[in-house]
Amino acid sequence: MPSYIVVGGQWGDEGKGSVIAYLATKDEPEVIARGGVGTNAGHSVFIHGKKYAVRQLPTGFMQREARLLVGAGVLVDPGVFFRELEHLKDFGVASRVGIDARCAIIEEKHKELDRTNGYLHGKIGTTGSGCGPANADRVMRTAKLAKDIKELEPYLTDVAVEVNDALDEGKLVLVEGTQGFGLSLYYGTYPYVTSKDTSASAIASDVGIGPTRVDDVIVVFKSFPTRVGAGPFPTEMSQEEAEKLGVVEYGTVTGRRRRVGWFDFDFARYSSRINGATMLAITMLDKYERGAFGVTDYDKLPKRAKEFIEEIEERVGVPVGLIKTGPELEHIIDRRENL
Repeated sequence: MPSYIVVGGQWGDEGKGSVIAYLATKDEPEVIARGGVGTNAGHSVFIHGKKYAVRQLPTGFMQREARLLVGAGVLVDPGVFFRELEHLKDFGVASRVGIDARCAIIEEKHKELDRTNGYLHGKIGTTGSGCGPANADRVMRTAKLAKDIKELEPYLTDVAVEVNDALDEGKLVLVEGTQGFGLSLYYGTYPYVTSKDTSASAIASDVGIGPTRVDDVIVVFKSFPTRVGAGPFPTEMSQEEAEKLGVVEYGTVTGRRRRVGWFDFDFARYSSRINGATMLAITMLDKYERGAFGVTDYDKLPKRAKEFIEEIEERVGVPVGLIKTGPELEHIIDRRENL
């Protein structure tokens, strides 16, 4: 069975959560591992009309048979972790989750610095979740690790061993990324970026798998890219224009209104190349073409929507395998078998 990584191709908020939730439900991976920065990224999932937002645990929590893992490269906020165990108790996550003992811990001092530092919070527009300062302490080798926190002891494991063992046994492994490529510390719009690399290669490293163990990389793009916080946004439109199009969104973690732009084909191509995309997922096609709402058959999409997907495939050079046409799990077109 293959392993695959799902990452964001723009500036976060691409709808990775809805794509991951679908894959977790449809493909039934036996292991779902989360990479990425930490609690500064939120994924939202709608299940039967109810919204679930997670910042620490894997977004594929609704796959009740899956082992849920948080990789060593991910920052852990114990408070957020335990709140999410409670928030998702109906899904029985507490008995299925494992945190790598080597995860660095976000402490209150990190959050305080993130909220009060004029450069980080004022100029860069960080979320205030403490991730940047915690990663700085990790680089300085002074950060506490998960193995140092007594309350986390029942959940500690070696995620790298678990994931590689699962692959050796032929199990399907889904690896989740967070944020988006444009926020990568290396490849994004520095200094308006997050505190580490967010490309697929980094996400693989976060959970302890080498590049030869990854079969597919699914890069997620939104029909109208959005961005929270400061930084370059070449295709940005005015708030008034976004309102006319019905694209008004707020960040899962910060609650701040997202900036909205037109689809950037050149950036999408660059992002797909660096991430090594084997497949694209396009979300919120119903925002681009309202007649696409809820459609689950590609052939039944409106002409304008089809032309948009075809233009993406032609100009980006990667096939579109998944198309979200609404917020619910079932609002999706799955073309993977035809690629």
